[in-house]
Amino acid sequence: METIGIVLLIGIIIVFVKTIKVVPQQHAWVVERLGRYYTTLQPGLRIVIPFVDRIAYKHNLTEMTLDVPSQICITRDNTQLQVGGVLYFQVTDAKLASYGSNNYIIAITQLSQTTLRSVIGKLELDKTFEERSLINHSIVSALDEAALNWGVKVLRYEIKDLTPPAEILHAMQSQITAEREKRALIAKSQGQQQEQINLANGAKESAIAKSEGDKQATINKSVAEAQAILTVAEANAKAIKIVGQAIAEHGGIEAVNLKVAEQYIEAFKQLAKTNNTVIVPSNLGDMSSLITSAMTIVKQNNKH
Repeated sequence: METIGIVLLIGIIIVFVKTIKVVPQQHAWVVERLGRYYTTLQPGLRIVIPFVDRIAYKHNLTEMTLDVPSQICITRDNTQLQVGGVLYFQVTDAKLASYGSNNYIIAITQLSQTTLRSVIGKLELDKTFEERSLINHSIVSALDEAALNWGVKVLRYEIKDLTPPAEILHAMQSQITAEREKRALIAKSQGQQQEQINLANGAKESAIAKSEGDKQATINKSVAEAQAILTVAEANAKAIKIVGQAIAEHGGIEAVNLKVAEQYIEAFKQLAKTNNTVIVPSNLGDMSSLITSAMTIVKQNNKH
């Protein structure tokens, strides 16, 4: 009896374990009843019929990453490229993921590789490095359309590596080096050109400033000379006016006679000092008449 009781207890435990199922969060379990699809168990505590229902497939509904193996792709200009990528996808329908394909992971891997070869074949080598976003978008579009029958949603595809052959890589590096040297020479020549322009502008500005300075100096000199001439003329005019006023006063004529006689004698005295020839008036007796003639001229000027 005890043995039978133990067997029954073990049987009950087994039935209980097969009846009660706990589905984790973000998971979906596919149940088959008598060999046919019956239902999909959602997260939580679920009950199935032992020996009748069977958990056929268990799917993870979180976003998953799939490493797509690298492969050789031929570009439009017949250049080989080693291309690898990473695929991000998510199971959205557990039933289709179970029965739409015998292995949806292999299916999307193969489809991503064939699509990648097709897209790369339409592009030239230089464009493959520039159009990564276009390549990624094309692969996602093709996979997403086909993966609907597999219960899978392809979220995005990223190129992980894009490696040309060594000789192509060396040629590209040489091209980049030559382009950089070209830009350096252009920048240097532009700098030299700008330097010459700056020097020419500086010389031009200096010449303009010098000419303006010379012009202003000439103007200032002319103004100063004119001012000096005007000052001398004004001084002479004042002196003549004073002399005229002095002559017009009482005794002025006699003073002029005396001054003219003194200057006349002094002139002959200076001529005697600076010349070996003795200059004597032709008629010394007429000296007084010469002085009288000079004073007559002075008087006539004063009348006018």
